[in-house]
Amino acid sequence: MTTAPPATTELSAAEARRIALRAQGFIGAPDRRGGVRGVLRALGAVQLDTISVLARSHELVAYARLGPVGREAVEKAYWAPAPPGAPSPVPHAFEYWSHAACVLPIEEWPLFAFRRRAYRDRPHWNHELADGAYGTVIAQLRDKGPLTATELGGAKNGGPWWDWSDAKIAVERALMYGEVVCTGRRGWKRVYDLAERAVPAELLHDDLSEQECLRPLVRLAGKALGVGTRADIADYHRLKAEQVDAVIADSGLVPVAVQGWGRPAWADPDALTATVRGRHRTALLSPFDSLIWERARTQRVFAFTHRLEAYVPKPKRIHGYYAMPLLAGGKLVGRVDPARSGSTLVARQVSLDGAKAVAPMAQALREAAEWVGCDTVRIERVDDPVLAAELSRALA
Repeated sequence: MTTAPPATTELSAAEARRIALRAQGFIGAPDRRGGVRGVLRALGAVQLDTISVLARSHELVAYARLGPVGREAVEKAYWAPAPPGAPSPVPHAFEYWSHAACVLPIEEWPLFAFRRRAYRDRPHWNHELADGAYGTVIAQLRDKGPLTATELGGAKNGGPWWDWSDAKIAVERALMYGEVVCTGRRGWKRVYDLAERAVPAELLHDDLSEQECLRPLVRLAGKALGVGTRADIADYHRLKAEQVDAVIADSGLVPVAVQGWGRPAWADPDALTATVRGRHRTALLSPFDSLIWERARTQRVFAFTHRLEAYVPKPKRIHGYYAMPLLAGGKLVGRVDPARSGSTLVARQVSLDGAKAVAPMAQALREAAEWVGCDTVRIERVDDPVLAAELSRALA
């Protein structure tokens, strides 16, 4: 690890937490003028995931910050979808491999040139590509695009989910290489088009060197986090530690010390001088929300252990299939594993950090229910029986 320079500022753990919350859009009135696109630009990356309980994760990220914005409006804000057979619109965003599969602001396209080049230099996902399949897909998109993998010839061969067809392997490889871009989603299927047609001409290049890509990505990660360790900053776009070390001194971030963190940290200088004021958001968070997506940081910042248990065998789950942490008053004070049954939002399992968490949990459940079109909330289980009665009264 590169030796960190002396810290210019010392922050208490509470100050660092407030800076992080403000940077992530959870303190102060939501920026309704910027809307969903403003959230995306501020975060720099919104993770996608196939699981849909209340809604898909990228919808929950916008909802947590803006409140009950329409779900269709969220989709349009990200992708501005075009109907089948229509020319691609100029996208506001694109999908690519960042923290994971993410929606990214279109202006970040040049910054991922280093990753596109790396993908071109090595094989991926152990998928063999049949001769001619890549060229066939590119030709189809040129003649008929934008198209889904199904429209390109089928996404699967009929086996397990990873048993991709040649068309799917080819188009996903073209996506990684940057020759193809995802311009939207249709029934959760990616809609692909040629990057030369969909990405604005001034952005469509791989001219930046690795350091010219990494320096702004590190700066943007630091800005989105507010304050973070090297590991936090690297994890945001899944960079290597040595990649962060190579550019962090010239990234514009400033070294700080945070009480209790026990390791060097860097902060966005604007976040250090900005006044952190305004009302805290009360919200249920997607397990993939960038405020909490890195477990070690979540534990360090909020003293809260967060783990997605969707892929844990049911008997071994502690908090439930899709436990959503509850943010209230700038702290994580509980969690709920939600489900839907007709017009009822079902809280299958609720954990609360004391009586003070009851009212915000009731508020969050009512608001979430209304957002997804449910008119009642049913509580199935609360870890603390005493708080179960209080939560039922608060929801009545």
